[in-house]
Amino acid sequence: MPLSRRTSTASALAAAVLVLGPSAAAAQAGSPVPVVPVAPQQPAPLPADGGVRLTLLHANDLESALLPETDGAGAEQAGAARFAALVERQRAAAQAGGPVLALAGGDLFLPGPQLDASRLDGTGELYDALAFDAAGFDASAIGNHDLDLTPDFLADYLDAVSEETPFVAANLDLSGEPRLQVEVEDGTVVASTVVESAGGRFGVIGLTTPELPELTSLGEVRVDPALAEVANAQAAALEAAGVSKVVLVSHLQDVDNEVALVPQLRGVDVVVAAGGGEVMASPGDALLPGDAVSTDAAGAPLSYPTVVGAADGARVPVVTTSGLYRYVGQLVVDFDAEGRLVAVDDVASRPLPVTSTGPDAVAPDPDVVAEVEEPVAAYVDGLASQVVARTEVPLDGRRDAVRSRETGLGSLVADSLLAAGRAGAEEAGVAPPVVALQNGGGLRNDSVLPAGDVSALDTYDVTPFANFVAVAPELPVEAFVAAVDHGAGAGEGSFAQVAGFSYTADPDAPAGSRVQSLTLADGTPVVVGGQRVLDGTISVASIDFLLRGSDGYDALDGAAFEVLPTTQQQALQTFLADDLGGTVTAAQYPEAGTGRITQV
Repeated sequence: MPLSRRTSTASALAAAVLVLGPSAAAAQAGSPVPVVPVAPQQPAPLPADGGVRLTLLHANDLESALLPETDGAGAEQAGAARFAALVERQRAAAQAGGPVLALAGGDLFLPGPQLDASRLDGTGELYDALAFDAAGFDASAIGNHDLDLTPDFLADYLDAVSEETPFVAANLDLSGEPRLQVEVEDGTVVASTVVESAGGRFGVIGLTTPELPELTSLGEVRVDPALAEVANAQAAALEAAGVSKVVLVSHLQDVDNEVALVPQLRGVDVVVAAGGGEVMASPGDALLPGDAVSTDAAGAPLSYPTVVGAADGARVPVVTTSGLYRYVGQLVVDFDAEGRLVAVDDVASRPLPVTSTGPDAVAPDPDVVAEVEEPVAAYVDGLASQVVARTEVPLDGRRDAVRSRETGLGSLVADSLLAAGRAGAEEAGVAPPVVALQNGGGLRNDSVLPAGDVSALDTYDVTPFANFVAVAPELPVEAFVAAVDHGAGAGEGSFAQVAGFSYTADPDAPAGSRVQSLTLADGTPVVVGGQRVLDGTISVASIDFLLRGSDGYDALDGAAFEVLPTTQQQALQTFLADDLGGTVTAAQYPEAGTGRITQV
């Protein structure tokens, strides 16, 4: 049977209730509001006459993790098929007691082998869209990763999902991207929407992080950073239209950002946060093996929900899940006859683990298994037999090696960044890079690739993270040298594999004084005798992770850079197959290195 939404009825959940009252003082302070539950053994009373009990099912950061995992005990967990079945089971159980709303928080797909199954297997299917539709989401926010493969790919995804599902993006201006503007004009992308369920009407507003320009391939998409102003205007418009029950679904990268936003909000009843991947849970909630409850900025555990005072005196529950199809969040709340949120069902409200064992166990949806998981698994398995190059020499990617000295594999990956940066520079409108930096901690195969075939799966094993090639076209030379100095310290993940230059350094010297000499590939001296002799700027290729100052690369933080629509893995595979013509020679990448890095 084709994938479709299914509905049924079952008994309603009964649980204890947290009673929420206004707290103007807490709202002004912007601090979480302590809420004390009644005895959990008492059934939750139904809402008073005219009131409504809403079951809100939610998920975020699904990120193309379509295939199930196996835990240490051999039990299966996560995966799109079991996730869809759990959402449907909870929807059916809750519908007997009132309306149900299912929301997604964005980052619905992510570059990698599982997304590549859609892009490259030749069937024309977008498996992430099929999985999304199978879960029956009523609305979704847009996340930063949803733009990683350019706005046009996001438009492809929006075209592939059900026309019934709106994507809420109140602070995004898509008018500069023609294909996305079509999605606005046909009502697929909206600032807010109204969802009707069991006679109830619920407003849904969407926000996306203002950090988009630094996080993704934004194109001509523009983001309004005035989050509270935008959300409050949408909430006021919904109230004017007679919609008093409002949910904000926001992709702000860290639930602390949503918690900080709530004290500025008016007319918002619930916030579904996304982008951070935190685990929210209350004592007694079941979690998947190895998971632990995340903490807030002050180090306190993040309870599910976390209740925060708003600007209008309301107490607003904030929820999120850890993503990757591993949990379905379930928040059950009561509204009174005037549309005010008055209680949270404390027992029914919890993160539900997607698992094959325990009280929350659910069998995978067979349609999703057949139409999503099986073809994706076949594609991923096929990567192991897809030869993209042959190497004449062993390529050392062992953890201790790539984090302490020049290796052939490290140089190969750095060269691939430089080549990808140069290939994409003209279209991005930036100066072609002269040099490239790759942190050793980003190379993860922890093995030596032997002489012989290099498979497509090998390239994912070497560079598994969803990092993108990025170019800082006008990095001050002083900052470049400082970055190299940081990357010269051996033994850490920040150790730099390099391309386009060579240098001599003392890895044991104090930070800031390690680099003794540095010369560009064209012979231009940059550092002589420990002193920088070149001024001006230089165009640098790297991964977006480093150019944001991560892994201790503070010298790069704040530099302007352009993220290219090319993943680190794509750069490596293209470099092997095209730039090197499918052959890694011993002359180019000898086991002893070429002298790019000399340590004294």
